[in-house]
Parts: sequence; structure tokens; C-alpha cells
Amino acid sequence: MPTRMLKNSIDVLAPFLTELCNRSLSLGTVPDIFKAAYITPLLKKSDLDPADMKSYRPISNLCVLSKLLERIVAQQLLDYLRAHKLLPDRQSAYCAHHSTESAMLKVLSDILSASDTGSLSTLTILDLLAAFDTVHHLILLRRLTTSYGLGGIVLAWFTSYLANRTQYVHCSESTSTPLSVLSGVPQGLDIGPILFLLYKADLVRPVETFGLQPYLYADDTQIYSLCRPGATWMQSNRLQLNTGKTEFLWYTSARRQHQLPSDRLAVGSDLLSPVSFVRDLGIYVDSDLSMRTHVLRTAVRCFAVFRQIRRIRQSMTRPVLESLVVSLVMSRLDYGCVTLAGLLSQLLDRLQSVQTSECSSPADLRCQSTSPRYAAAPQSSLVAGA
Repeated sequence: MPTRMLKNSIDVLAPFLTELCNRSLSLGTVPDIFKAAYITPLLKKSDLDPADMKSYRPISNLCVLSKLLERIVAQQLLDYLRAHKLLPDRQSAYCAHHSTESAMLKVLSDILSASDTGSLSTLTILDLLAAFDTVHHLILLRRLTTSYGLGGIVLAWFTSYLANRTQYVHCSESTSTPLSVLSGVPQGLDIGPILFLLYKADLVRPVETFGLQPYLYADDTQIYSLCRPGATWMQSNRLQLNTGKTEFLWYTSARRQHQLPSDRLAVGSDLLSPVSFVRDLGIYVDSDLSMRTHVLRTAVRCFAVFRQIRRIRQSMTRPVLESLVVSLVMSRLDYGCVTLAGLLSQLLDRLQSVQTSECSSPADLRCQSTSPRYAAAPQSSLVAGA
């Protein structure tokens, strides 16, 4: 059924949809037709090799009624987890007033505080290999029972949700033969990411036994450690890593850069060399804590958008032009700005130049606001819990 038809007929269909969802929840059963998915492969990053299957993220697509049922269950599950404080503390996904920015703020706050005391810090960005696809159904169901107290009809519903799933790949006009899904949770839907978060939460404990500090956001894992110059950093190899995409770097102030170790990090049989900056949850962080890479790359991308807008500005009305600037430029400036406190004035000026750049002809429109959005902040570290 087309989604538009469902929305246009919702007054008539609502009682029947309510009955359908209530029966599914009361019987602990998910109809098999709701679990037949087609997979749309999407490139994870534009610069990856499109001929390599590992470059794609599989997005599971289901019928609209299945998504409706999932949304209802996901909301009830989150309400239960929040009410009983069962969501992991060291993660920001599905927490009120938390986001990728708050996750980065926590990590950077701890690192900056360590730098103020003269300590070195290291940050490892873990890339899990086929994270959503490797969830073991029996382990997940056992964890839902032992760690989160789910049982009875509720556990039966999740057992039915995971069982008898099928999928096929749909790309352009071609489709593959449907196959059974024996492991993993659907990515891109409502329940799948929550189940993966609960499945992964127990991995925090073995990491902490090595004296490291993990912080999670969905399938993104950050592990950082603080030490005095010359101390040894220990790591846990309890995770199945994609070492080709796992990165780590040392942090300290610019005047202590000479104290950073140059030794490579052993991860299984691979050796990782420290890098000068990493991209973590969409924010670039430099080893000298300057945020220079993030500012320069943000400015470059914004000016590239301006060039594209100028090519078509004569064909747009003022409201359309404003909408493009806000959605394509101002959103980039806004994202991660909480981590830019204490920047050098020349970096702040670079961001300010983006905001005051002309979006069309000089007599027409400038960016949404020309007030100093990035006024110079005090040159001090962020504080924990900010």
C-alpha cells in the first residue's frame, strides 16, 4: 500500500491498525510479512570505492505498517529503559538532551582537563566490522532478560521480531533472491539501533578493566585514556575491529607535542600509527587540541556550497535562497560549535567570514545573520559536565 494512500485514508483505517498492533503486542507475535525486507545499499562515504562491498551500508526497508508497529514498540521500550535507568551511562544515543555533540563534549572536556594538568591523552576511534549484522540473536535475547528484565509476552514479541526474517537486495532495477536472516538487527529502523545499543552496552565493562574510558553513540565507540608523560597505555582487544578504519591519536597542548610517543599501537596482528587528527562523530579533532582542521574544513565546505548557490541564484526567489543557506551552510556552522570554545581569534575570524559571506549579489541577500555568531570565547578548557 502506498504511504500516501494510507495517510489519506487514516480516518477509516485507524481502528483496524490499532487492532492489528494491539493483537501483535498481546500475542507476542510479529507477522512474517512485516519481516520481509529489501536492502538498499548506500555508500558510507562519497570517497570510498563503489566497487567494494565493504564501502556500503545496508539499509533495511520494510512496509509502512511494519514501521508503524516498530515505532510504537520502540517508544514503549525507551520509556521502560528510561524509567528504570537501564540505558548505559556512557552513551548519548536515545537520551533526552543528548546528541553526538554532547558525546564529543564529554570526551573533549576530559581530554582538555587532562592537558591542563600536564597529562597526555590518547583517543581511539573504533570501527566495528559489520556491527549491526553480527548481533547474535540468542545472546541478545539472553541479555534482554538478564540485564534489562524483559520476559513473558514482551520477550516473546522480541523473539518473534528476530525470528524468520528474510531479505533481498534491491539496487536500481535488479533484485536478488530472498534469503533468511540468521543474525543481526535491521539498520535504519526504530528498534534495530536500540537493540544494538543494549547488545553492545556490556562491552563497556571489559574496556574499563584496562583503566580506559569508553563512550558510545550507537555503533560509534570512543576509547580514551589519560597518563603522565612516559607512562604505558594499555588497550583491550575484546572488540571485533575493522583495523583498516580504526584510528588513534595522542593529545596534548602545542608546547608538549614533542612528548607524544611515536610508537605504533598493536591491534591483533595489525599495527596502527598515530595520526595528527581524527574525524569523530562528524567533528575533526587535532592532536594539539586546536580544532584547526575542523574550522578549515568547515569553511571550505561552506564556501563550496556558496559557489554552487551563486550559479543558480538568478533562478531562485529570496525565501528559497534563504532556505538553502540555512540548511546547507548555517547547519554546518552550527554543528559542533559547542566544542569550539576558546579558539584562537584567527580561527574564529575564519568562521565569521563564512557567516558574513555574500550569498548572492551585494545588493541582495547576505547570510541569515551578520551578527558575530562566533564571538571570541575565554581561552579556557571546557569543564566536565558542561
